[in-house]
Amino acid sequence: MKNNFLISILFLFCTGTLCAQTDSLKIDVEKSGWQKTEKVLGIAVPSAMITYGLLSLGDNSIRQLDYDVRKSIADKNAFWNTHVDDYLQFSPAAAAFGMNLCGVKSTHNLMDMAILYTLSNILDVGMVCTAKMITSRERPNGATTHSFPSGHTATCYVAAEFLHQEYKDKSIWISVGGYAMGAFIGAARIYNDKHWLSDVITGAGVGILSTKAVYWAYPYLQEIFYRGNKKTAQALFFPSYNQQCWSLNFSYSY
Repeated sequence: MKNNFLISILFLFCTGTLCAQTDSLKIDVEKSGWQKTEKVLGIAVPSAMITYGLLSLGDNSIRQLDYDVRKSIADKNAFWNTHVDDYLQFSPAAAAFGMNLCGVKSTHNLMDMAILYTLSNILDVGMVCTAKMITSRERPNGATTHSFPSGHTATCYVAAEFLHQEYKDKSIWISVGGYAMGAFIGAARIYNDKHWLSDVITGAGVGILSTKAVYWAYPYLQEIFYRGNKKTAQALFFPSYNQQCWSLNFSYSY
């Protein structure tokens, strides 16, 4: 019970901290260099989550917590056998695009949203796949050695942060809903015996940080590709999948 409660507390802490950042955006940006402070906070939270995961790669109390959490679930025969996490990991992004198509004004137009979401996922997948290959951590169920970090959790938190960035000025509850789905996906990966607790926390951090990085860099990318002609220039990134291989396609017209 204590370990299961700890899982909930860790996720609620991450979600609550991010929501607090959303709420604090109401502060006048002209005061005390708030924009720089916001960026520091935006980096600090996911960086702390990734650091937690990296520390778990050693033989220490953080790694022991992974074993304790799994043992607690196994002792209660509480493991799940569901594939719902395979589909719901994209739901926050679907909500963002759905609201835009229904006329709810977002921070960016639909074209920019598609580019931002695609780039965020590319960065996220690159970081996750690299970490999986380097660490070769065995999954708790022993199926593969691709446990660290959780790709499903990372993907969902990319989508949740994407939803937050596009609709943070509308309602704090939109962001809360996205982050809550991320927490659910992370918990599902643990209860499906696919990932350790530290895999999930790290995946969440990678997903958030990837999306924030793309949003910060995007204005500079626009300057490079649009070259001051934003009315006529159009750029589109879109991924494709063929024979177990991902590729990135880029189209640019002016």
